[in-house]
Amino acid sequence: MAAPGTLPAWATWAKPHELGPYTVGIEEEVMLLDQLTWALAHRIDSVLPRLPHGRTASFTAETHGSALEIQTGVHARIPDAIEELAALRTELDTTLRPLSMRAASAGTHPFAVWQEIVISAGERYQFVYGSMRELARREPTFGLHVHVGVPDSEAAIHAANRLRTHIPLLLALSVNSPFWQGRDTGLASARTPLFQAFPRVGIPRPFADYAEFVESVDVLIRCDAVPEPTFLWWDVRPQPRFGTVEVRIMDAQTTLPDTAAIAALVQSIVRAEVEGTEHMERPMPQEVLAENRFLAARDGMDAELIEPELGRRVPARELLADLVTICGPHADALGCRAELERVTTLGQRTGAQRQLDLSRRLGSLPRVVAVLADDFLVRG
Repeated sequence: MAAPGTLPAWATWAKPHELGPYTVGIEEEVMLLDQLTWALAHRIDSVLPRLPHGRTASFTAETHGSALEIQTGVHARIPDAIEELAALRTELDTTLRPLSMRAASAGTHPFAVWQEIVISAGERYQFVYGSMRELARREPTFGLHVHVGVPDSEAAIHAANRLRTHIPLLLALSVNSPFWQGRDTGLASARTPLFQAFPRVGIPRPFADYAEFVESVDVLIRCDAVPEPTFLWWDVRPQPRFGTVEVRIMDAQTTLPDTAAIAALVQSIVRAEVEGTEHMERPMPQEVLAENRFLAARDGMDAELIEPELGRRVPARELLADLVTICGPHADALGCRAELERVTTLGQRTGAQRQLDLSRRLGSLPRVVAVLADDFLVRG
């Protein structure tokens, strides 16, 4: 245990960014595809060296050899972050096509099977396999992570605690993985229970202050359970190294406008929770949060989520409309009102619903994947 009043090195909170509070950074996990079969292409080691010089820091390997993470830099405004993300998607697509490969973004690959999965060669991913054993060889899942800068570490704990109650609704909005192993799962986000097989996932408990959070994480590091804090894959977590709160619950989104809408909502919620006078906090026992998270994964925006104060379940679209109204002034201050307004459209027809509609119309999951790949560069 660190001496009283001191913090372990990993817990030193980053200095405020020069762009000010509530900066945003976006990370999205994307799938690498064989353009002939539309199956996963386990070729990350041949792709990374071919990416344009100077951009390789924006692309990193993931646990599975068929997955790649795209990372934007730090931006004050959502439109700027999306502009960079669009450029990175384009660069990736340009790199892949000569290799007879494509990229696409969704919560799961619709017809991958675990027997074909390859673990990446990197040290981090071999550690994951060594600690998780065959759990790491399940079909890869693909998430969207949004970092939002906060003024200091205590603001981060406050925001993370309050974000816990929004996690089910953010999941319901982002659902984009109805298929698994070639089957319609009946779930809007099959990614959620698949990823739940890993340890240290889900909605974390609330923390009284930053010191309690640090000690709760540091005991795992001191006892060699995890090498560093990013091996806690919670749905929302403070990120001391970046000075951000990171929201990780969302399925990866197929199109850039949908990614922009969700990122705008997350950024606006964080500002509202740190600075707003709105009474957004709703008493939510951990058991209710867990049940709401399941309902969101199962039903997406058709879910009815438990509201303990009302003693009943409320349609997710009704809760989303209220949240967007509260977030509106904060989106204005952040310069992302247009992106926030798209949230309502996405709430009417999620990525999961679009995939199901495509499957019925095309009658073939490889054809669905081909459409996902074509939509990878869609900007409007």
